[in-house]
Amino acid sequence: MVVVPTRRVALLGGGFSTDEDGLLDDWLLGRARSPRPRVCFVPTASGDAPAYIDQFLTAFRSRDCEPSVLRLFRRELDDGALRTYLLGQDVVYVGGGNTANLLAVWRVHGVDRLLREACDRGTLLCGISAGANCWLEGSHTDSFGPLTFLRDGLGILPGSVCPHYDSEPGRRDSYREAVATGRLPAGWAVEDGVGALFADGRLEEAVSRTPKARLRRVWAEAGRGVRERALPCRLLGGGEAGAAATGR
Repeated sequence: MVVVPTRRVALLGGGFSTDEDGLLDDWLLGRARSPRPRVCFVPTASGDAPAYIDQFLTAFRSRDCEPSVLRLFRRELDDGALRTYLLGQDVVYVGGGNTANLLAVWRVHGVDRLLREACDRGTLLCGISAGANCWLEGSHTDSFGPLTFLRDGLGILPGSVCPHYDSEPGRRDSYREAVATGRLPAGWAVEDGVGALFADGRLEEAVSRTPKARLRRVWAEAGRGVRERALPCRLLGGGEAGAAATGR
């Protein structure tokens, strides 16, 4: 019997670049398919910023994993080697930055197709900010300057996503308006500190590194406008973060 791997994606509201406690990154590594996973950092959205790469390597070299970095602005791998490299990863961790630019660069190099193939083979895809936006059908972004909607993404997860939902002024209202007007489909609002793991398109686990941070489901309802529901999150380190589901 042929076993079809589960397609898994994790949306991160934090990690090595923003948090000192490392809780979200430790949680993420614990969901990898290998006890010592190969973890590829993809910093395309930041233009392969050297300081960002150094942050990743500093954080992950001390963990029980095999970290590496895929640079595309000074690409070194030919098409065959690139495919072999990406399909050999247990985790692909995409950094933040400009979502629109990230998608454009990936498509030029064929990385979008390779990441879909890697996901189909069981690689855990994840990321923060732009690195979360890229996996869905649409997202809320500042890629074009002012906050707006982007009806583009790899579509590995259905729906849309809004990062930094609780921490950046204007995010919540702007995302809710985009969903209410149909410019974006229903989706997920990720507050800073949250991690959400999806398996075959369904939410499997939600965690938080702080008691207040939540994952929210946002959708439009005929005659009632935009709705949102806070989902319970397991507090990393014990307990439960957030409140019971609400429909405000």
